Amino acid sequence: MSLLPIFLRLERRPCLVVGAGTVALAKIQSLRNAGAAIAVVAPEAAVAVRTLATEGALTWRRRLFQASDLEGVFLVIAATNAPAVNRAVYEEALRRNVLCNAVDDPPNCDFYFGSVVSRGDLQIAISTAGESPALAQRLRREIDAQLPADLGPWLAELGALRHEVRSAAPAGEARNLLLHELAQRPLCALTDCPTRHFAQQRIDALRGASA
Repeated sequence: MSLLPIFLRLERRPCLVVGAGTVALAKIQSLRNAGAAIAVVAPEAAVAVRTLATEGALTWRRRLFQASDLEGVFLVIAATNAPAVNRAVYEEALRRNVLCNAVDDPPNCDFYFGSVVSRGDLQIAISTAGESPALAQRLRREIDAQLPADLGPWLAELGALRHEVRSAAPAGEARNLLLHELAQRPLCALTDCPTRHFAQQRIDALRGASA
C-alpha cells in the first residue's frame, strides 16, 4: 500500500469524532489545534470532553452514532472501544466518500495520524502506515532531541523575510537562490541583523540587474 504524505488544512472544516473517551480526547485536541469545527457523538463523555462542549469548543451529540451524522462531514475519526462500531463508521464513511480514521485499526483507516515533532510552524510527521507506532514514536524522540529549541521563532522570522524578498526582488533563479541561502543563515528580529543586511544588499543587486 502506498500512502500520499500530505499536511491537511482543516481550519473551519466540519470534522466528526465518534467516541468521547481518553483516546477520542487526544484526537479531539489534534483537530482543535488544526482549527477544525468539531462534533462529537457518544452516549457518555470524559470530563474533559464535557468541559470542551460546555465552553463551546465542540458540539456534543449525546447518543449513539447514526449514519446521518456524516452528512456534510469532511473527515471522521472512530475512537470508540467497540470494534464493530468503528467498523460501521468506516463502512458508512467509505460509502459517502468521507475520509475516516479508526483508531488502532489500520484496515479501517483512510489516513493515519503520524508521530509529530513540532517547532512552531515546523512539523515533521513520521508514519509507519500503522505497522509500528512504537517505532514512529522512537524516531520522533530521536529527531526531537536533535532540533534546536528556538527553531520555531527562527522559522517565523525566516518566513517574514521570505515574503519581503518575494515582494521586493524580481522573480527568477537568482531570487530562488537567495531564498535558499537565507535558509542556511542565522536570523533574528533585530533591524541590524547581518542576515537582513545581506538580504537587502542582494535585493538591491537583483533590482539593479533587472533595471
